[in-house]
Amino acid sequence: MLLGVNIDHIAVLREARRVNDPDIIDALSIVKMAGGDQITIHLREDRRHIQDIDLKRIAQLAPLPINLECAKSKAMINIALHYKPHRVTIVPENRQEVTTEGGLLVEAEDEALRHAIKSLQDNEIEVSLFIDPTMQAVNASLDMGAEWVEFHTGEYANIYAMLNGSLKNSHHSIKALDLPRNELKAKLDEEIEKLSSVAKYAKNLGLRVAAGHGLNYNNVKNIAYIESIEELNIGQSIIARSIFSGLHSAIEDMKRLID
Repeated sequence: MLLGVNIDHIAVLREARRVNDPDIIDALSIVKMAGGDQITIHLREDRRHIQDIDLKRIAQLAPLPINLECAKSKAMINIALHYKPHRVTIVPENRQEVTTEGGLLVEAEDEALRHAIKSLQDNEIEVSLFIDPTMQAVNASLDMGAEWVEFHTGEYANIYAMLNGSLKNSHHSIKALDLPRNELKAKLDEEIEKLSSVAKYAKNLGLRVAAGHGLNYNNVKNIAYIESIEELNIGQSIIARSIFSGLHSAIEDMKRLID
């Protein structure tokens, strides 16, 4: 299974002081040496962490393929066309959210998304759509012409955290807050089964399948066991661990778990 290392949170730390320390470029060679397979970054429309200059430098210097997450707006797609990452993952954005709260509602999208996908593919850029793990979203993604889908694993991660008493942040919109432990466990099993069956469904349709959001060293194994998922994109938990163990060791630990 491939590991895309999302390095956004290095930029979060840098932006806290508005200085170039830590320098996000220093992470690129470490990700490769530690066994990462891809550099993932999210250039948000509000530029809260990754900046345009980061994308420019990463595009010039990255020793690994780049997966650029961005909104479907014309301005963001034009930036992607200029820097030509290996892949663009189109994600929904809400300016008020702390982190991405769900997948694209692809079924409700218009021709603008189809045009964005075609423009990227015409420039030899792979396209992935960040979606909730449902067959409807998979079917709509296939219809739009995407080559990849990436499943939003936030609901799984939230239920896992609730079951283990580690869900503390109020922005999580989990639907199972008041369930007793046995029902939470059943709900977790149900979510894993859903991810597995929808991943298999997508793969059988010819789509390549990735997953990410909320995955960490405690909960990743259940997702890594799903054979139809070939790539995980993980950021916050790796960067958080790197504060204590170093980035190289944090990536190696994650790679060891998913392998």
